[in-house]
Amino acid sequence: MTTILLADDHHVVRLGLRALLDAEPDFDVIGEATDGLETSRMVETLKPEVLIVDLMMPGLNGLEVTRQVSRRVHQTRIIILSMHANEAYVLEALRNGASAYVLKDSRADDLVYAVREVTEGRRYLSPPLSERAINSYIRQANESTLDPYETLTNREREVLNLAAQGYNATEIAQKLSISGRTAETHRANLMRKLDLHTQTDLIRYALRRGIIALED
Repeated sequence: MTTILLADDHHVVRLGLRALLDAEPDFDVIGEATDGLETSRMVETLKPEVLIVDLMMPGLNGLEVTRQVSRRVHQTRIIILSMHANEAYVLEALRNGASAYVLKDSRADDLVYAVREVTEGRRYLSPPLSERAINSYIRQANESTLDPYETLTNREREVLNLAAQGYNATEIAQKLSISGRTAETHRANLMRKLDLHTQTDLIRYALRRGIIALED
């Protein structure tokens, strides 16, 4: 039996995904999460074989959830579910530890196939994503200089995600169960490391990095 955790902030989407997965006799959906912080915590508690996570989640986005989970819970295979076919997102997902990237407009059986592929230790990308192009991106990225984003601590990444969504220091502190002063310190440190000076700079960086997306 393959245990699965679903993470998507849209209730109707989760219902549809659960119905699709529950139809498979060897799949067991053991939990659902509605934001990135909750997802990361639930994976550490439940240790599912597969995590299916939306790319754009409140709290932490799917890319950062993927990074944290892949480093903390090695046995969990991660499938990113996304409406974005941009290969830059796919590259970031693979670099952060995702095993599959499934587009939301794919056929329903693509997700089921992706679950089966990742549990067998293989990688899966929805058509029309090009494996050759992704491998080229990865080679170029590995040959490049150190990305300043990689110098951020896990907590600084969490603060960055929340700050980019418009939360102030007090709200960030509440969500992360830290003091307001600590939240402000983390924000100052990440701004310095990324050479950002204003909230506008931070939002532009987050958009460019794929931490947040423009609303359609």
